[in-house]
Amino acid sequence: MAAALGFAVLLSLGIWQVQRLAWKESLIARVNERLDLAPVALPGPGQWAEFDTDRWDYRAVAAEGRFLPGELYYYIALGKANGPLNGPGYFVYSPFETEQGFVVMVNRGFVPDGQRLPEARPGSDAPSGEVRISGLLRRAEVPNYLSVEPDLAKRIWFVREPERMADSLGVSGLAVAPYAVDLGADATLSGGLPQAGETIVSFTNNHLQYAGTWFGLAAVLLVMYALFVRSRLSVRKAE
Repeated sequence: MAAALGFAVLLSLGIWQVQRLAWKESLIARVNERLDLAPVALPGPGQWAEFDTDRWDYRAVAAEGRFLPGELYYYIALGKANGPLNGPGYFVYSPFETEQGFVVMVNRGFVPDGQRLPEARPGSDAPSGEVRISGLLRRAEVPNYLSVEPDLAKRIWFVREPERMADSLGVSGLAVAPYAVDLGADATLSGGLPQAGETIVSFTNNHLQYAGTWFGLAAVLLVMYALFVRSRLSVRKAE
């Protein structure tokens, strides 16, 4: 009975990983398709109640409006960068008021750890006046029990929470989008910082290996059980 239960559990885990593999491959295909689409307008407040993050995540978007004062910093260890800078540092987020009257938190790009604050990177302020932005829409992240709370004094964040981010910068009286926007590489300022266009578009996909592991363990258990039954039958015959 125990062997049968163990076999069933291992088999079900293998099947689950195969299902996860199909889901992950479908996700990767959808994201790659979105990256090549022409930008569309940001989804406004009327669409937020039933906002489909799976449908919109990594979608190319564009908006017109103006940057509001303030910025904060999302910690990131940037690996394979599109620009010349990588390593530990921060994505610089600034609130952007759209011409439709709502605010979206905008990831203006990457800065190295030692250049987090504006005074360490002259000429890196957000553009003033009316501007057009374009980039990729990114879903909000949901903190869990392992998440680190933001350091509000230093404005350092570890989880992408657009509405909380905007609130921490004193944005009030305006609706805040439940998503963020990562600017494209063409938004990098002449001084090189923040280094825009660093959206991390990569997905860990180890489900095939995991499925092979579970199915392999199930096969081993089946063989061991068969050998056990065979040895028992041999003992009985000998008696």
